[in-house]
Amino acid sequence: MECAGKGRGTRCLGPPRKRCGRCGAVAYCSASHQISHWKEHREECDRLEQQMKRLDLVNDFPFTFSQEATLQINEKQESRCSFLSKRGIHQVGMWICECCCGASITSFNYSRPENNTWNFSSILCPCRGPSSPIGKSLCTWKDYYEWRCIPLHSPVALLLHWPLTVYHAIQIAGLGSLTFEVSKLRIHYLGPEKELLQLAVFGELRALFPGVHVHIELIGPAVPQHRDGDKIDLYSYAHCIEKDCSCKSENESTSCGIGTCISSAVTLQLHRGFYHDRFGDISENSFPHLVIAPNAGIAAYTSWLPTIHFRSY
Repeated sequence: MECAGKGRGTRCLGPPRKRCGRCGAVAYCSASHQISHWKEHREECDRLEQQMKRLDLVNDFPFTFSQEATLQINEKQESRCSFLSKRGIHQVGMWICECCCGASITSFNYSRPENNTWNFSSILCPCRGPSSPIGKSLCTWKDYYEWRCIPLHSPVALLLHWPLTVYHAIQIAGLGSLTFEVSKLRIHYLGPEKELLQLAVFGELRALFPGVHVHIELIGPAVPQHRDGDKIDLYSYAHCIEKDCSCKSENESTSCGIGTCISSAVTLQLHRGFYHDRFGDISENSFPHLVIAPNAGIAAYTSWLPTIHFRSY
């Protein structure tokens, strides 16, 4: 969490340890930043207080994977860089932003081919379709790993939490049954950041929603200007590193015949800007079944307030 008063004329004096005594949702580095931010925060304080009363519901969210991803890192026995290096994925491909020394989004070309691979053998990653359909709603990482036949020591959850969060959001929003009724599921995904370097992992939604074309509009200021409007069709899952694996030959490309047209299972479209500025032109052709903002940080980033107010009408 960042100081909610960051950038208000004076530099932060340290970590944000002073929480708002009423809502507890925002924190400050100093009393002066808390006082200067009150004019804006008081409009949101009551609402955030009510949301914080439901904090247990947020804590039960199953498909999150904290920055301290392993027991060893959590107990400071090794660094995140060491954890990644031991597995040969430090500053490599989709893993490049998984430690503090990774490249920034703006300085990296996320269209590179190596960003379509897990950099693992097939036994450690979901590079092919599932061997069996989902028998039940997935509620834990253990459920998911067993279904996809991946050993629990595989770190792929670090990247898979993006599509699995989309899956869980659809379930808790009561839209799970909708996927049996519609051929195309439309999602607006707000504020993508490092997942822009990990777009291939969204191919896992093909397995999570079989027979449904999932269309995701990714909208946020982190999208580079030259990629605004780009459309990415995911015809296969992210690949493993084995040269002879069948995932290299899987390519369910678009094909149309007499009276039929089979499209890619997952389509991503990128849009630069804030949601409240882009909603009109995007929703004209893609009105969403679900809006999700996994990186919102609404308590600390005032730039999100117009979007929050916009969506409340």
